[in-house]
Amino acid sequence: DGRTIRYHDPVVKRHDTVQVNIATGKITGVVKMAIGNKVIVTKGKNRGRYGILTGIERHPGSFDIVTIRDADNNSFATRFDNIFCIAGANGKPLVSMPKGRGVATTILQEQNTRLAQ
Repeated sequence: DGRTIRYHDPVVKRHDTVQVNIATGKITGVVKMAIGNKVIVTKGKNRGRYGILTGIERHPGSFDIVTIRDADNNSFATRFDNIFCIAGANGKPLVSMPKGRGVATTILQEQNTRLAQ
């Protein structure tokens, strides 16, 4: 919600996710941005998809690209700035997940699921 954390924890680095207690304003948890952690895409064409971060490609002077593997073992790429770390490698996600397991479906697959209902 845009709050400022006045005295940051030295463990927290850039691109890490922090869990904050709203009542006290204290940091209650930290999830590091690292390969193998669960991430969700918040912007771009792949918005709403989530999976395991499998690679980070650094491109100095341009956008860094990440590779993510979803629940159906499909890999896709997006910009590093478009992702948000939601859980450690073996942990439970800190937020509730959208339906569909983070897998992108084609128009025909969506139509078939609607007709089946």
